[in-house]
Amino acid sequence: MSRSTPNDAPPPLPEPLRVAVADSHTHLDMQSGTVEEGLAKAASVGVTTVVQVGCDVKGSRWAAETAAAYENVHAAVALHPNEAPRIVHGDPDGWSRQGARTGGGEAALDDALAEIEALAALAHVKAVGETGLDYFRTGPEGMAAQERSFRAHIEIAKRQGKALVIHDREAHADVLRVLREEGAPERTVFHCYSGDADMARECAAAGYYMSFAGTVTFKNAAPLREALAVAPLELVLVETDAPYLTPAPYRGRPNAPYLIPLTVRAMAAVRGIDEDAMATALAANTARAFAY
Repeated sequence: MSRSTPNDAPPPLPEPLRVAVADSHTHLDMQSGTVEEGLAKAASVGVTTVVQVGCDVKGSRWAAETAAAYENVHAAVALHPNEAPRIVHGDPDGWSRQGARTGGGEAALDDALAEIEALAALAHVKAVGETGLDYFRTGPEGMAAQERSFRAHIEIAKRQGKALVIHDREAHADVLRVLREEGAPERTVFHCYSGDADMARECAAAGYYMSFAGTVTFKNAAPLREALAVAPLELVLVETDAPYLTPAPYRGRPNAPYLIPLTVRAMAAVRGIDEDAMATALAANTARAFAY
């Protein structure tokens, strides 16, 4: 009698891709094992480049340091939308989950943003993000801090000539509104794209990149697949958001960059093209989006 696989067991290695791709959004600092192990495992299946994303000042410093140390790692730095209310109000549901009310007001947010800009100026930091709006975890009391932080990140990205990486959770209309009001940077990426086909058309008209995660493989994600079907191929990226959003059939188990091939193959099927063509487009798009 066979035992069921525990939920915390890493999924097996998928069949390697023939054309190398990049994981456009991952959190190596939240994954098990060393950076070297994670990168080697990913490279063994054709995932040869990753964008390491910071979500607070400490994580952004780590992302920048890691990108400086590894040629195939690029950094994105920012305050996650859920981090901004924590800094201002001491919200314990902020990204860093420190549990204590440590809010320091608007001045503390300004200080944190200044450090993010200093990191964004580094050559191996390719993007400002993930920033944006998150109405799933932050209620009305945190929205003003989120929007102020989002607007500041947009300006940092434009001043530093870096890509902007958007976190948009249950806030589509307001994210698009702020981008219109501020004027989006030349290269803007919707990380873990979660909109429908109509929003994909709106993003395409504005030239925004749409990065698809393992969610596109979920059974209940038909609107996401419809969005992928209408998005211009030259504006499509792939990501893990690891350790989250593990693609089917391993949903609920730990995610990592080496599982990108599963999502690439699902995306190719949605687009009706072979996986090599899909991978070729994804590789070129990611390099163009992050200017590496």
